[in-house]
This record gives sequence, C-alpha cells and structure tokens, in this order.
Amino acid sequence: MEELMIVANVAIVFGTIYKLFELFVGKKERQMLIDKLSENSLSEGKFKGFISSSPYSALRIGGLLFGLGFGMLMGYIIINNYFSLYWEDDVNRQVRETASIIYGASTLFGGGLGVIVAFLIEVFCTRNSK
Repeated sequence: MEELMIVANVAIVFGTIYKLFELFVGKKERQMLIDKLSENSLSEGKFKGFISSSPYSALRIGGLLFGLGFGMLMGYIIINNYFSLYWEDDVNRQVRETASIIYGASTLFGGGLGVIVAFLIEVFCTRNSK
C-alpha cells in the first residue's frame, strides 16, 4: 500500500505543476479571445443577461427570493406537522431522507412559483403600459 501512496503523491505533484503551467501559458490566449469578443459582440449588444436586460430585474430577483423563502417555510411547516419524529435525537435514516426531500422539493417548487409569478406580473405590466 505504501508503494501506491508514493506513486499517487508523485502523480498529484506533477499533475499540479502541469496544470499551473497550462494555466499561465493559456492566459494570454484567453485574454486575446476576450478582447476580440468584447470588440465585436458587446458593441452589437449580443450579451444581455438575465439581470441587465430588463427594467424588471428587481422583480425577477425578488420573486425568486420570495419563492425560495416561501418554499423553505412550507417545508418547515410540513416537517413540523407531519414528521414529529424528525426533532428527536435518535431519528432513523428514512425520516431524515424524507425530510430533506421535502425541504428540497418545497424550496424548488416555491422558487419556480416565484419566478412564474414575477414573469406574469412583468407580462401584465408591459401589456398595460402599451
């Protein structure tokens, strides 16, 4: 087993050194590509992101965060009401896994619902403003 550890350590050291050289050598090439893209594409307006492309970006982020918080709260309420065993010290694995699935699912559901509501508000506001 010690022989394998020596080989593994040598491979890790040489792999790290190789990746560092690759990082520094490729930096110049990446910088040239970024400069070329920034000259052509940014002047044409091709790179508009999720946040900066709309005056409703605060609404989108707010809807997402509100939905995530609402989902976490709903997950807590579900766990608190239906899984009273979760708060005990010696809880089995199945109860913990079920609780984590409920937390994850309710958080994702709430976040998605928040984004959908923000989108509907945005569509409603843009239609009424025209």
